[in-house]
Amino acid sequence: MKTARRPTGILGGSFNPAHAGHRAISIAALEALGLDEVWWLVSPGNPLKDGAADMAPLAARLASAEHMARGARIVPTAIEARLGTRYTVDTLTRLTRLYPRRRFIWIMGADNLALFHRWKDWRRIARTMPIAIIARPGYDRAALNASAMGWLRRFVRPAGQELYWTKWSTPALVLLRFRPDPRSATQARALKPAWFIPITSMALRDRLTRRALPQEVPCPLPPKP
Repeated sequence: MKTARRPTGILGGSFNPAHAGHRAISIAALEALGLDEVWWLVSPGNPLKDGAADMAPLAARLASAEHMARGARIVPTAIEARLGTRYTVDTLTRLTRLYPRRRFIWIMGADNLALFHRWKDWRRIARTMPIAIIARPGYDRAALNASAMGWLRRFVRPAGQELYWTKWSTPALVLLRFRPDPRSATQARALKPAWFIPITSMALRDRLTRRALPQEVPCPLPPKP
């Protein structure tokens, strides 16, 4: 008898730091999509934000994600640093091969959809797994009028069908509307710019890979978007 694959959401980001908004949308997505878990991909870097002076070390960002995820079915991971993948399309392709017993859906905010056409091989991302878009205050209009939506619009699934996403063929896109959450990492850094200093030297093991973080290099490889 064939075993059903475990429905798993993937939310990528810098998590610089992880905050309650990340947690809130992940818990809402767990319920709306009937997920077993949400994996937070804590990125080593981001080509669209390359050279950010306020980017905290990967270990500190992963530690903040672990703190924010505790008690929830959320698994923070720095697996991209282990894989050495530079772009989201490569990471997602590798994950589908490494975890064949998982059925993945990519979760991203409307702010990322507005820039999706700038991501490497974004159409291949859409063909790799379904995509769930979460509304973000101030970005919905730009997202719906985004360049990528010219192609993606034909693959949007009707509202109310999101629980059936595991049966969809790709490309497939679903728009999720939760209560808007204005919290952001930018606000968190403004309130406490040196938030990462107490945890920068923490010894941390990646829960997903079950391995210690790889040694950081002075200029992290930019794996996203």
